[in-house]
Amino acid sequence: MPNPYFKFKQFTVYHDKCAMKVGTDGALLGAWADVARSERILDIGTGSGLVALMVAQRCGAEIVAVDVDAGAVEQARENVERSPWKGRIRVEQADARHLPDAWTGRFDTVVSNPPYFVEDVKSPFSGRNQARHADALDAVSLLESVCRVLSAGGTFSVVLPAESASGFVASAMRRQLSLKRQVWVHTKSGLPPKRVLMEFSSAPVRQTAVGRLVIEERPREYSPEFAELLRPYYLAL
Repeated sequence: MPNPYFKFKQFTVYHDKCAMKVGTDGALLGAWADVARSERILDIGTGSGLVALMVAQRCGAEIVAVDVDAGAVEQARENVERSPWKGRIRVEQADARHLPDAWTGRFDTVVSNPPYFVEDVKSPFSGRNQARHADALDAVSLLESVCRVLSAGGTFSVVLPAESASGFVASAMRRQLSLKRQVWVHTKSGLPPKRVLMEFSSAPVRQTAVGRLVIEERPREYSPEFAELLRPYYLAL
């Protein structure tokens, strides 16, 4: 039986009630998103609460984490309640396409590990489909919601499949979001990138910082860059 939880250095994330389990995508985003000067953060599609908890470890911001799935919301609340930052993180059940009007322009940082699989073959479990597939939250809907809640000069960080990058950037630019940072993520050295981490700004950006991150240089051997990024979180690092 799979382990119902994932233990980090400063907190534990249970994920047995969530359609999507703790994974590398969320861990990368949580460790990479720039939250050093953040005061109010919104985590869209929080699932187990992983990304919200990871960014809470690195800043003093107030954090709102939302998910449309009731089971995920229940689990995220439980994980937050057991964490050192329960006083700064609020978890709410909400559809990212219909966020409250009161949140307009409220957040200086938005983070999201969104559903992005669009292939025809889907899981027989509706909750897993909702968490994995873009039917309920496509790129346009996500970007429009982000633009509405993001404050002037705010940033939006997201992790996506590498092949989705160019289309997503084009959609973001049409909504006056500028690509500030981009990191291509390779699962192993020598392979094409599998994921991309991107940070957009609502303010103009003179030049995009582009980087590359390899997860494993050799089988079961993390690269120094990956180890440095996740060292504050992973017990094995």
